[in-house]
Amino acid sequence: MKVRDIMTSDVSYVTVNADITKVAEIMRSLDVGVVPVCDENKNAVGVITDRDIVLRSVSDNNIKQHAGNIMSRDIISINSDTDAHEAAALMAENQIRRLPVVENNKIVGILSLGDLANVNIHVNEAGDALSSISKPGHQMK
Repeated sequence: MKVRDIMTSDVSYVTVNADITKVAEIMRSLDVGVVPVCDENKNAVGVITDRDIVLRSVSDNNIKQHAGNIMSRDIISINSDTDAHEAAALMAENQIRRLPVVENNKIVGILSLGDLANVNIHVNEAGDALSSISKPGHQMK
């Protein structure tokens, strides 16, 4: 099974200049914990997580920031032709719960552990990935 078959393809994104309150509003309205950050041509340049907002903004008492100031820039991504088993292994290896799906550097979807867990053949892999991700000592990049 390919990533394209199980990813979420209707993805909202923000630009680097988006106010983080806008990012938080998107997260709340979509009930998600990550929003891709793209340039004006929809090229993926980073991701911002709810954790990024808390640790890099709220905890510093500086909520008047833009997404580009607190996003994670070194994103690990995959393309939609990637095999779902390979994606699960990549998540486990890098201790991440979500992978941006890009084509020609443009965001086309998001693959989450939940997406993998919802497909019967990947339940064990999702569990294995979560086990690896949840090991003590993991820190955000």
